[in-house]
Amino acid sequence: MRESVQAEVLMSFLVSQELSFRIPVELHYETSDPYAVRMTFHLPGDAPVTWAFGRELLLDGINAPSGDGDVHIAPTRPEALSDVHIRLRVGSDSALFRVGAPPLVAFLDRTDRLVPLGQELALGDFEVSLEEALGRILAEENAG
Repeated sequence: MRESVQAEVLMSFLVSQELSFRIPVELHYETSDPYAVRMTFHLPGDAPVTWAFGRELLLDGINAPSGDGDVHIAPTRPEALSDVHIRLRVGSDSALFRVGAPPLVAFLDRTDRLVPLGQELALGDFEVSLEEALGRILAEENAG
């Protein structure tokens, strides 16, 4: 069984109203972390930066503004399938990206064929991995 889905898309990095440039972004989904998608941004002159966030957030953000934390995703025109804005925040800094919805929909469709939305808990290995990770976190907290 295939255990991951990958795709590469070009996104516009919107520096300001007047300045933007296109960058390659890798999309990645793994059955070992079935609730999350990862986006690795390749900014010129910098090391690649990877963000992980909920697969459902990405899906919701294609159709309506979504996200209350460091990741906000919203269509540019909610009345039709359009481009999507992805805003990433770290403290008071933020970066805004624009990408067409079709490559995101195609990627999400491939993830859904691998692990249907709502069926993430059916992956037994995920529950074991989650318990192990929580055990390590608790052990570290108790030790420190």
